[in-house]
Amino acid sequence: MVQTENPIESPDVTAVAEIPAEYRDLLEQPVTVALATILPSGQPQVTPVWCDLADGHIRVNTDASRQKYRDMVDRPQVTVMALDPANPYRYLEVRGEVVRTEEEGGAAHIDLLAKQYMGADVYPYHTPDERRMICYIAPRKTSAMG
Repeated sequence: MVQTENPIESPDVTAVAEIPAEYRDLLEQPVTVALATILPSGQPQVTPVWCDLADGHIRVNTDASRQKYRDMVDRPQVTVMALDPANPYRYLEVRGEVVRTEEEGGAAHIDLLAKQYMGADVYPYHTPDERRMICYIAPRKTSAMG
């Protein structure tokens, strides 16, 4: 098992754990990952999502009306779990914190993910009233196996 951790002693600390190089493919290839957020009740919620990497952050995209977005804004602690589709004993868990959300570029980002995951030039489920948000997750601790 591979583990990295940067202890957070204050909410102002911006330490970022390194994603192990031998597991980066699970976040760089079109592998649907599980995103765990915390509901207002304290219960975890897990949602399958697409993601990519940018400048050491995991980026996920969602509409601002979704529960997972509200969860990430209210309680930024999240976990991303990527399971290798070719080997169920190989996985990467990233515990992190949503450090930034952006609406600007959100529609273009979901189109980019649709190209990567579906081979589609444009995300086919756009709606006129959506507000696509890019959520940047800073890794705080990683665990990997396999």
